[in-house]
Amino acid sequence: MAATYLPHARIAAWATACLRAAGASEADAGIVADALTQTSLWGVDSHGVLRLTHYLSRIEAGSIDPRANPVVTKSGPCTAQMDGADGLGILHCTRGMDLAIELATENGVGIVGIGGSSHCGAIGLYTRQAARKHCIGVAFTHANAIVVPHGGKERYFGTNPISVAFPRAGGEPVCLDMATSQVAWNKVINARIENQPLPAGLTVDGAGEPTTDPHRAEALIPLGGETYGYKGYGLALMVDLLCGALNGMKFGPYLTSMYTDLDKPRRIGHLVIAIDPARFAGAATMEGVVTQLVNDLKPRGDILLPGEPESNSEAERQRTGIPIEPAALADMNRWSEKLKVAPLTA
Repeated sequence: MAATYLPHARIAAWATACLRAAGASEADAGIVADALTQTSLWGVDSHGVLRLTHYLSRIEAGSIDPRANPVVTKSGPCTAQMDGADGLGILHCTRGMDLAIELATENGVGIVGIGGSSHCGAIGLYTRQAARKHCIGVAFTHANAIVVPHGGKERYFGTNPISVAFPRAGGEPVCLDMATSQVAWNKVINARIENQPLPAGLTVDGAGEPTTDPHRAEALIPLGGETYGYKGYGLALMVDLLCGALNGMKFGPYLTSMYTDLDKPRRIGHLVIAIDPARFAGAATMEGVVTQLVNDLKPRGDILLPGEPESNSEAERQRTGIPIEPAALADMNRWSEKLKVAPLTA
């Protein structure tokens, strides 16, 4: 069966209604629903509205509290710490970056550590949030073990993504949002569903040996592959320290797995940073220079900017709708019935 294409506004309204029915406030439900829908518009389906049913499962199991009241402590002129109280990670990072922007506007830089959190979706949401306020945004998050360290045989780190976004004059922010593994685990899941081999150099089997068989794949390889994977491994380690150790959270294999132990809080950490360019020599010209760089770079080949694939997807999906595969739609509508929310239909 073919995918069903649904207008993004319809999906956002459905997601909001589900979160409201699950106990979230109207404001909180809207923030999470809009973030997930925006991510789906970008074509990042692994972190988009398809993740809502997982959040709902964790709410039902008690490991995410939709009514959580995070505690924020300002620890200095430029720093703050948030205890997320096992709430929704998207709310934590959205409000954490709001605070980071406020601190940056006042003092030049704002750094907010977040602990006691859950899956926060695509971290490019939060760096773009800063860039749209004319700040430079930086964000990190970690996850449970699915990547082998370079030279190792067993999964240890998460995909531990990094994002940086710059504002630019007359255009969308230039936004890097990348995992520190070769690919996301979602690529393996899709290959299993399609029963297609994976490209070489992405995964290892249970013995830590390279494999292209998605059904044997047990872990991902760090960014840089079999030869240069020390680069991705080093980045993943540092992200785990920035998000785990700095925030008083666990790390690597000691984090609760996302898709098992649904009744156990994830207790993961994030770090969001906003930098006010007004405090630096390039302040008056920076956004124009970013545009100049883009205009200079683009004619030099078939070159896409960081964040451009997402912008292109958004333009297309605004027109055609967001595709939902039949199995995913059936799962979403099982929750519609459970929560007494109007089902998603074409």
